[in-house]
Amino acid sequence: MKILLSPAKSLDFDNAKIYEPTTIPRLIVNSEYLVNKLQKLSAKQIKKLMSVSDEIAALNFERFYNWNFPFNDTARSALFVFTGEAYRGLDANSFSENDLECAQDKLRILSGLYGLLKPSDLILPYRLEMGTSLKVTPKITNLYKYWGTKITDALKEELSPNEVVVNLASNEYSKAVDFKKIKNEVINCAFKEERNGEFKAIMTFAKRARGTMSRFIIQNNLEDKSELKAFDLDGYSYNNQLSSENEYVFTR
Repeated sequence: MKILLSPAKSLDFDNAKIYEPTTIPRLIVNSEYLVNKLQKLSAKQIKKLMSVSDEIAALNFERFYNWNFPFNDTARSALFVFTGEAYRGLDANSFSENDLECAQDKLRILSGLYGLLKPSDLILPYRLEMGTSLKVTPKITNLYKYWGTKITDALKEELSPNEVVVNLASNEYSKAVDFKKIKNEVINCAFKEERNGEFKAIMTFAKRARGTMSRFIIQNNLEDKSELKAFDLDGYSYNNQLSSENEYVFTR
């Protein structure tokens, strides 16, 4: 079973651990190419590109300016640097050694800058959302076009014939994977809250639940898709009426 998860905008490199033995992102050459383009932008241009404040634009101007490969000693393992809602649900800092080994095998993080990340992959601080309309070449005007089939091909190479892909990434990041080209079965998971007699997806809660589901899969070393239906953390339960063959809906 492989889990796909989005990254987070919020990062903590000061307290992040290093997963030994460390690895290098397999699409690092593509990352270098992107950074080369981003290093030519001013803070003002980054502000416009990312629709962020002056402060965040200045921070990321500095990040891209200082980005260099081979990495220096400020690089940290991808599993531990993200601190958004999904990663609070994942809570990787509390993983046992067995959990970490399972995460290394199962978890893959999609990234606008790094493409596809394993938990042990070293990365430097960055912000580059997959939906960014970065003009890389005259014909490549966004990151979806830039990554093309690269992420899909990298994922396909890691999948065994009968392995199930559990997509817990957001729509923004899911679009970077061409699931039609993956022969493996893909299960999408949705998490909804009851509001006035209806079940609705509330973004903050859904993000956290994606991380909690990832933790559930990793700690129980799940292999069969049917085992996903047992997920019952944080008050969620499998909703048979709302679910379909390839979309499992969990409600509370």
